[in-house]
Amino acid sequence: MSKPRPTQPTALKDPLGIKPRKAIPHEFVLEALAGLAPRTNPMFGCLAVYVKEKIVLILRDKISSPVDNGVWLATTEEHHQSLRHDFPRMRSIKLLDKKVTGWQVLPVDAPDFEEAARLACELILAGDPRIGKVPGERRPRSAAQKRKLPNRRKSSKSGN
Repeated sequence: MSKPRPTQPTALKDPLGIKPRKAIPHEFVLEALAGLAPRTNPMFGCLAVYVKEKIVLILRDKISSPVDNGVWLATTEEHHQSLRHDFPRMRSIKLLDKKVTGWQVLPVDAPDFEEAARLACELILAGDPRIGKVPGERRPRSAAQKRKLPNRRKSSKSGN
């Protein structure tokens, strides 16, 4: 006689070993951008939103660390002042430990959060150049920065 096998709830055990997907934070944003066929990618426990070659937003809703929950705008410091006219409650992301960052957040706890997020979507739909970055795009290094880089070549001299 065989021993009875312990049963496990199906919610805890997936026969294929695939984790269930998390709920999409601030899903209305993706619905608003649907006309541009955005694609998404998990990033830092959040959801990055891309339109063509540009990352435009990150959607964040973390219960364990809610300080920067909301919609993160991919922008640059040169656009902060003009964007602040459209988004008065926009601020730098505290988790990045810098006073000013290129990324800015429309905080979920702001009273006009959904309105601001929808306006950001309208700007992206209109092709506003203030929102969006091509990943990996970096400023060229100055000559001084190049001199500070360590020499990565190994010496060809050997003791043998």
